Amino acid sequence: MGKYSSVQKKEVIRDRSPHAIWRGIGCFMFILVPILSIAVGVEAVDYALANKIRLPYQLLGYPAMPDFLRQSNLIWNALAPIRTTSNFYAYAAAAVVALVLLGGLISVVYAFVYQITGPKRYGPTDAPPIKIKGMKKKSR
Repeated sequence: MGKYSSVQKKEVIRDRSPHAIWRGIGCFMFILVPILSIAVGVEAVDYALANKIRLPYQLLGYPAMPDFLRQSNLIWNALAPIRTTSNFYAYAAAAVVALVLLGGLISVVYAFVYQITGPKRYGPTDAPPIKIKGMKKKSR
């Protein structure tokens, strides 16, 4: 019988993949954020038009479609919801701005929550951080 044969440590294998609930929340946010940003963009443009806030005239009106799209009835009919939407460019621009702002806000909130609840910076096997004392400069 060997010296260390009776003391064998079982190696614990940890799963490093994210918990299933985080994948579900990510999928939900992947669908919710664009829908919410489109709704915010439409409401923002409608509010601006109702209160006579000036918007660039290039974004207002019906979208212009190239002539070659008229050659195919399938494509022309598929684009009917876009062609018949007044102020489509303004809605799209406002939705993109809302998407960037909403995504940035979610990222900041996630970083803040992760900083509070996340794992410690140094684990039990890490070396302690180096403490450097600065040298005082001698004045002449």
